Amino acid sequence: MAAKWYELVTGSLEEKKQYREHKARIKQLPASYRTAAEGVERYLMYAGGIARGDVLIRMYGDLVDLFEESAANGTPIRQIVGDDPVEFVETFVANYADGAWISKERARLNQAIEDAEREERR
Repeated sequence: MAAKWYELVTGSLEEKKQYREHKARIKQLPASYRTAAEGVERYLMYAGGIARGDVLIRMYGDLVDLFEESAANGTPIRQIVGDDPVEFVETFVANYADGAWISKERARLNQAIEDAEREERR
């Protein structure tokens, strides 16, 4: 019971463990890939807008997979992120929109308008 209460306050312990594992995997990348992956991760933390922990963990896992595979194949960094790294990250994070806080707010707005419309018909 205490674990459930603790997770309610702090978030999933399993997700925290997975996040630490992803961070450790990034640290194992060759220097240039590590620098790029950490830069992408930092930008995602500030601009990603992901509010759900499970989606964030899935996204970070996919990010680490991408950089690990690219390093193993010798893919140049610019070939991964393209000419505009911000556009790359924005496109990358768009694949995880189900976890974005804005998605929840969009749903709330739609619900509020539907509720108002119902009240208006009464």
